[in-house]
Amino acid sequence: MASNTITTLNYFLPPSDGSRPYTDIYAPSGKPVHNWIEDPHEVQIEDVRGKEELYKLDNAGFQYGREAPKHTSFLNDDEIKREYYPESIDLMKRVTGATKIVIFDHTVRRRLPGETDSGPEKRQPVPRAHVDQTPAASVARVHRHLPPTEVPSLLSKRFQIINLWRPISHAAVDWPLALCDFQSVDFKEDLLPVALIYPDREGETFGVKYNPNHQWKYLKAMTPEEFVLIKCSESIEDGSVARLGPHTAFKDVNTPEGAPPRESIELRALVFYD
Repeated sequence: MASNTITTLNYFLPPSDGSRPYTDIYAPSGKPVHNWIEDPHEVQIEDVRGKEELYKLDNAGFQYGREAPKHTSFLNDDEIKREYYPESIDLMKRVTGATKIVIFDHTVRRRLPGETDSGPEKRQPVPRAHVDQTPAASVARVHRHLPPTEVPSLLSKRFQIINLWRPISHAAVDWPLALCDFQSVDFKEDLLPVALIYPDREGETFGVKYNPNHQWKYLKAMTPEEFVLIKCSESIEDGSVARLGPHTAFKDVNTPEGAPPRESIELRALVFYD
């Protein structure tokens, strides 16, 4: 039976001094890791179990599915790339109809109570409403990961960035993933470009600003046999399809005492169509 939950989600506000928002994970001592303002708001999140079929990549910006992975350990990055990437490319092609998919990275998250997101081995669920790439950052990803001779042709057709997210080891009862229906998002007003500063380059994400119209959804107790595709970028910008799906981890007040900490993996993929 579906069960909605009330929780606090962390939104973004731009810096009060009008400067460009940034996150610098490797900031030198004395420099703040970020200059944007965290803006918590109480929201309702609807459990869509039993009506997952209503939510598709092209209307909501996300899409649930069920298919157990053949790779199940998720302990070794090389094994993940060798075993999980190919089966995930096959899955994503079947679901989306895409002709070419290039996975450019992945993140395994194993929540450790009290731990900070301080390195690749300690990646924690992200408790802030965000989108992984802006349109400009998405195009930059194509240039970064594909041969220069292929880029013009690929970018002349439909192109997306899509994440494939699923729990690993056990159901994601603890700190589940919430997704915001794109049909409730004001693209021009709700999204705040945030520079993501690395030692050798710069990316750009969207922080999400609060809007009381936002409709947040989740699939309660998602299992490792279930997955969700999350659209982070879309080249069709005429309003006919969803352009992205904001998302965030959240603390579910209905989580039973003693539930195992959340473990999950997300793949990030460049998705191309003929």
